Amino acid sequence: MKVEDNTDIIMEGALIARDRVGVQDFVLLDSHTSEAAFLNNLRKRYQENLIYTYIGTLLVSVNPYKELDIYTVTQMQLYRGVNFFELPPHLYAIADNAYRVMCSEYNNHFILISGESGAGKTEASKKILQYYAVTCPTTEQLQVVRDRLLLSNPVLEAFGNAKTLRNDNSSRFGKYMDIQFDFKGAPVGGHILSYLIEKSRVVHQNHGERNFHIFYQLLEGGEKDLLCWLGLERNPQKYAYLVQGRCAKVFSINDKNDWKIVRKAFSIIDFTEKDLEHLFGIVASVLHLGNIQFEEDSNGHVLSPLNVDLAFYARDAVAKAIYGRTFTWLVNKINGSLANKVGSLSGDSTRKTVIGLLDIYGFEVLDTNSFEQFCINYCNEKLQQLLIEMTLKAEQEEYEMEGIEWEPIPYFNNKIICDLVEQKHKGIISILDEECLRPGEATDLSFLEKLEEKVGDHAHFVTRKLADQKTRKSIDWVDFRLLHYAGEVTYCAVGFLEKNNDLLYRNLKEVLCNSKNGIVRDCFLLSELDSRRRPETVATQFKNSLMSLIEILMSKEPSYIRCIKPNENKEPGKFDDCLIRHQVKYLGLMEHLRVRRAGFAYRRKYEHFLRRYKSLCPATWPHWHGPAAEGVERLIKHIGYKPEEYKLGRTKIFIRFPKTLFATEDAFEIRKHLLGMIPLEACWRGVLARKEAKKRTWAVQIIRKFIQGFINRKKPLCPENVEFVRLVQYKYLMKLRDHIPRNVLDKSWLQPPSILEEISEMLQKMCIRNLVRKYCRGVTPERKVQLQQKAVTSAIFRGKKEGYQQSINLPFADTRLSEEVLILAPYSQYATPVVKYDRNGFKARERLLVLTQSSAYVVEMAKIKQKIDYATLKGNSRMLEAMLPLRTLSAAEWPEQLCQHAVSSAGISTSNLGDGIVVMHVPEDNKQKVGR
Repeated sequence: MKVEDNTDIIMEGALIARDRVGVQDFVLLDSHTSEAAFLNNLRKRYQENLIYTYIGTLLVSVNPYKELDIYTVTQMQLYRGVNFFELPPHLYAIADNAYRVMCSEYNNHFILISGESGAGKTEASKKILQYYAVTCPTTEQLQVVRDRLLLSNPVLEAFGNAKTLRNDNSSRFGKYMDIQFDFKGAPVGGHILSYLIEKSRVVHQNHGERNFHIFYQLLEGGEKDLLCWLGLERNPQKYAYLVQGRCAKVFSINDKNDWKIVRKAFSIIDFTEKDLEHLFGIVASVLHLGNIQFEEDSNGHVLSPLNVDLAFYARDAVAKAIYGRTFTWLVNKINGSLANKVGSLSGDSTRKTVIGLLDIYGFEVLDTNSFEQFCINYCNEKLQQLLIEMTLKAEQEEYEMEGIEWEPIPYFNNKIICDLVEQKHKGIISILDEECLRPGEATDLSFLEKLEEKVGDHAHFVTRKLADQKTRKSIDWVDFRLLHYAGEVTYCAVGFLEKNNDLLYRNLKEVLCNSKNGIVRDCFLLSELDSRRRPETVATQFKNSLMSLIEILMSKEPSYIRCIKPNENKEPGKFDDCLIRHQVKYLGLMEHLRVRRAGFAYRRKYEHFLRRYKSLCPATWPHWHGPAAEGVERLIKHIGYKPEEYKLGRTKIFIRFPKTLFATEDAFEIRKHLLGMIPLEACWRGVLARKEAKKRTWAVQIIRKFIQGFINRKKPLCPENVEFVRLVQYKYLMKLRDHIPRNVLDKSWLQPPSILEEISEMLQKMCIRNLVRKYCRGVTPERKVQLQQKAVTSAIFRGKKEGYQQSINLPFADTRLSEEVLILAPYSQYATPVVKYDRNGFKARERLLVLTQSSAYVVEMAKIKQKIDYATLKGNSRMLEAMLPLRTLSAAEWPEQLCQHAVSSAGISTSNLGDGIVVMHVPEDNKQKVGR
């Protein structure tokens, strides 16, 4: 990973107070392998409200459980565009560094945020989003994207977060969000991937825990009419799925207020009323499902082919399936609103870059660890593997770039544990799938036996049967234990098969496929019923999703944030050593520190190192006039660095031991006092004051010049107004660029300043000509003929026929007949169905009227019934021939238009109303009849 180098005195300044506040980078710990020293440094900083500490470029964050004044807009602006180590450790430094490197090098980044429930992962993710929302360039159109990115959080939290024993707002799913930026660095879109929503929580909660927030928010904050329509009551005690944890009301959660935020978010994210109607209908239906009870009759049956236990199982399976798939639909719906429409609407095909935010569940060790903890901890194994590999890669790349020999670093490679879980045919997931899919009676115990048979000899796997006498006491008969990189975790195998299968009975799925609820129909497709392929198990789906996620992350530059919970009671200021030691271990922080410290603890650009410490050597003080690398070499020889303490790279000095740096810093402090810092500070203030005065003088000159330019703006270009006129021209043209008409019908044009009226008029003409040329080039020959016919028609009939305006936009057609009756097509100019009325009795008869170049034919069933030569018509017979180019009007319009034109010649008549009557006047001796 490429990170900007140390460039200022603030980091070193913090070293002076290291005894009181610790070091702000664990890499500078002298006892870097000591867990006690690590915790002591963390404690010192936490007690001073310094909740952030680096390990190189990884950020360790300790939840303060109180509001700190470090997230203001002022703080955001302070960290904006500043080199990584120039200011104290902060979330904003991580976010800004990823953003700046992305913009400068056009590469993609991700920020991985991990930690256990209650450590502050979700809040960290929100703070980073807020930072980008405030500091990134934006427009009014991009503001919508920004708002949707921010407001997607409360919606996902409502449906995916819940109160647990450890956290009142615990994310019960993993989330990866890509924020997409355009070439200017403005956020233009986003995309969210979700992982392993905890569906079992829908139907069961442990004591002291709640279901997902949305259920309580709907009951507490939902409008009275909405609840009535959904058949719900406000009291959550009425619903079986909400009372199992016995804590429906929580002091720290304001469900009513949260409901208002979610409702507002829905409107911003572009959910329709129909969407919300169906969505809330699903939430209510889950609550109603939970209240369904089953009883056996005297014969031991229920009103289904199932017994009572299976009926309850089926009920819960339906509730979990509906909620789980609805959550996926919700994520997809949000993705639709976050999709980058700005570039596609404007035709912008410039390169886009992304920063991904991965807010993922941390390693979990509970009193009872089930299938969910197994999946979560497997995920953390994979991410730990990724972290170590990418950190080693970044270190090696920097060494090679600086020309320093790479020294192989020993570390624990947890690939052996990942393989134990995921290996094809041999791993725990494959064994679990086999048990779920094999014929016969499969149980959790048979699954455990299969594990003992196939992976029993693995060094990181143990069961009660395989354990030694001492270990056996701590493992139950239905348990198995894995030795993760973070430590031992014992899993209860009970429920593994059920949670992994997650199947619905076919008849229940068929009901859901035919639901009247649009969302449910979208989630349960009829094609599933026809498919004979067995759906993937939950564990396999999760493994495949995780593999895809790792591929995404491997293609990006990484940043890491590790969140730590300081105590179980959410008390500000309380530092629980035992709890934090446990988290430090399973977050892999000591291992990461060991990798970072295996080489050199500190590295710094020659220019910056020399600028700070040059006063320690007479040869470099007060000024060094040669190359900075030579100056540093002279400086460290004078100080007395030993060869094993440092290396000189191409652009940096590498210091191996923190004590070497601390000794240099302490010597610098003494030197400052010897030199007399008061005169130096006074001189420095004088330099700053002169700079400021020079800047003010420059500003006054510029302002005067532009005032003079404004006064002389209407004169020809001259030295007095040229800069002002050029500025006005530039601003007008830049603004005009965003307001250029898009088509020939758009007559709008940006009002120019008076001095640019002539230029603006010329530009407008050029723009219109260009639009007309572009339009004309897009007109096909066929379209051109139609437009010519339209022009002829307009000249004849405009203002004479009712409904004419409505017919203008209708395209012309060569015929109004279907293909099977086009028997005269090669000879006809136009054909249309008509109704012919007999003279006697006015009996209606269906006919076809076919016009050729010289005659009109009345046809029935491909048989010519009448032929009317134009020459026999009363009046000017050539009129019909002249009208034949108008043959592509609609069936009713053509003869009306024709006869309207023929009023003066008396050969054909029609009214000026909207009826469909046309009269052809023929001599009586020809016995011609009237057609309509």
